[in-house]
Amino acid sequence: MTLHIGIVACSAEGAALCYRTICSESAQRLGPHAHPQISLHSHSLADYVACLERNDLQGVGEIMLSSATKLAATGADFLICPDNTIHQALPLIESRSPLPWLHIAEVVAQEAAARGYRRPAVTGTQWLVESNVYPEKLAAYGLDYLRPDADECRELNRIIMDELVYGVFKPESVAYFQKVIERLKHAGADAVILGCTEIPLILNDTNSPLPTLDSTRLLARAALQRAAAG
Repeated sequence: MTLHIGIVACSAEGAALCYRTICSESAQRLGPHAHPQISLHSHSLADYVACLERNDLQGVGEIMLSSATKLAATGADFLICPDNTIHQALPLIESRSPLPWLHIAEVVAQEAAARGYRRPAVTGTQWLVESNVYPEKLAAYGLDYLRPDADECRELNRIIMDELVYGVFKPESVAYFQKVIERLKHAGADAVILGCTEIPLILNDTNSPLPTLDSTRLLARAALQRAAAG
């Protein structure tokens, strides 16, 4: 019997990609048209952004915990959150969570190590890139990392928050991501973490200057593996 996956959603595009990935890849493991039970709860993205803008990580955590409680009531067995940025708040509420979580950065760091990368670049919102979400998990696997510079962070953040979360994908924005990744490649990065769950909608191994670590799909696959293991 497969386990019931609970998705604590934040932004619609990232959560939708995660959900679709679980469902579309389940058939290979579970049989035609099969996928685990999946429940999703989402508070308004605006609620999260308001907390992030005032650096209220405890507030972010309480919103996550609210979703966790609702998902536990639906019968979910464990939780995932297809949003890297708000994982900053997970340590603040995890001990009070009614269900266990799969940590997105842990999943990505494990994959980076398995593929033999030593120094991935971290891309995502400014909140994420300036946080310890990825440095801590990468360090646990003996991995170094690079980050975009301050100006790059601001522009990547603008693209993510003003375009990608709304499902707006502009060629010039793709080109900017590619330019930043190319610079990080020359600085010594050997892979790039797509550390915002919308970035895989515009970048992948075919158009990125570096091999990609797709946080959205890696989390979805880890959730499917756990669910299938029962």
